[in-house]
This record gives sequence, C-alpha cells and structure tokens, in this order.
Amino acid sequence: MTATQETIGLLAGNRTLPLLFARQARRLGVKRIVAVGFEGETDPGLASLVDDMVWVKVGQLTKMITALTQRGVTQCVMLGQIAPKNLFEVRPDLRAMGVLLRLKERNAHTIFGAIADELKKDGITLVEAEPWLRPLMPGAGFRLGRQLTGDQQADVDFGFRIAKEISRLEIGQLVVVKEGTVLAVEGFEGTDNCLLRGGQLAGKNGGGVAVKVAKAGHDMRFDVPCLGPQTLTTCAHAGIAVLAFESQRSLILEPEVCARLAAQHKLAVTTVG
Repeated sequence: MTATQETIGLLAGNRTLPLLFARQARRLGVKRIVAVGFEGETDPGLASLVDDMVWVKVGQLTKMITALTQRGVTQCVMLGQIAPKNLFEVRPDLRAMGVLLRLKERNAHTIFGAIADELKKDGITLVEAEPWLRPLMPGAGFRLGRQLTGDQQADVDFGFRIAKEISRLEIGQLVVVKEGTVLAVEGFEGTDNCLLRGGQLAGKNGGGVAVKVAKAGHDMRFDVPCLGPQTLTTCAHAGIAVLAFESQRSLILEPEVCARLAAQHKLAVTTVG
C-alpha cells in the first residue's frame, strides 16, 4: 500500500473524518475513491468528494462488499463512527447475521474485525488510513488555547496513566479527572456523554481535565482517535478546562476552528505521551 495508489475504497461512518480523508487522499495522489455510505450516519456531502458513492443500511454486509468488488476495489479504509447503539439495533442481512452469531464478544472492535475478515474473503484488504492522515496528527508540544498550570499538568499526567489502563481493559479511551481524582471513565456512552458527566461531577466551578488516548496495540484500521470542534464544544458546555490527547496517535479535525473555540472558551488543548 502506498499513499499514491490508484484506487482506494472508503467505508464512511459519521462526522467529518471521511470527508477529511477524501480531501487528503486526493491531495496525496489517489486517482479514484469509491465510498460506501451508511444511511442516517454518513454526511451526504461526501458524495461530492469521491468518484463513486454507494448507500447502504447498517447491517447490509453483502451489499456493502458487493459494491466494492463490482467496482474493482482491492484495498479500503474504514473511517468515521457508527453510533454504538446502531451496531446493536441493526437488521443484519444473512451474511452479517452469520458473522454476529460466530462472535463470542460483541463490541465495536470484534464486529469490525469480523467485517475485515469478510472483506478479505472477497479479495478486499482493510488497511490503515494512517499513511494519508499522519501529517495531520500533532506531535509532542502541540497546544491550543491557554497555558496549563502546574496542577493541570499533573492531572494530565495522572489522567494519561488512568486512561491507558482503562483502554487496556477494553473499557474506554477517555477519562475526566480533577485534583488527582477520577471523575468519569468512558464506557458505552461514548466521548461526549463522558465529558458531560465528568464536567458535572467537577462541581459548579468546573475545572475538569479530560485525557483521551489510543489503546495499546490500537488497530488503526477500525478507529483513528480524533477530536474536533464538536468535542471542544462539548468540553465548553461541560466546563472542562483541559483536553489532552495522545501525541502522534490522534488526529485533530478542523484545527483552525478548534483554535478559535479554544480561545473563545478559555480551554487548553494539548498533546500528552
């Protein structure tokens, strides 16, 4: 795989990451992008950025794979989220039902791993999007907004250790801490709801410190850790004071907008690790 290959397939979930990938892949020389979008999830604006767009419902595994094979796709990436509840509320086709029945554990990682296996059976390799997105992953020393205080930096370091541990246990990838106390741990509810819960528990003066990490051995084929304007807006609503994310393992979406939001809400955004 090279960032300048001729054709790439794109299994596109929600939010802006699939759109960002399409623009970046084109900028780096990909000649043809074939996208599969999911009804009710994928931004319709993606269609204007790709060469071919096919729409399926979540759970229509046969239609999804056929759309790629009929268009000569042999490598594809998977980007953007599918709302966790939709993974469990789908009406799967027969092929998807067979995949689900074979799984001993049903979570996003095992489901997407099984989908990768099904793609492979039809000659399609699910690859990491990192070769195209790496230039957009900030390294050590990155910062937007306010300078951290000494106490906030201590909380970032503490939160990083805790977040790495809960991610190792397959619980989540985000924690909210304050003054050395864990306020909230991300579970099934997802990032935004964890931020809101942690902010509420930080008290009326706010000041929570949120830390998001990649899992050890994180499979970048299924999930690229990222944050963007929506995450920062949620932090502002929750009264979060600091948002830290793992350096060189996380993507920042719409950095100019994020910089404005960080300044507007007096929020510190930084890398860690």
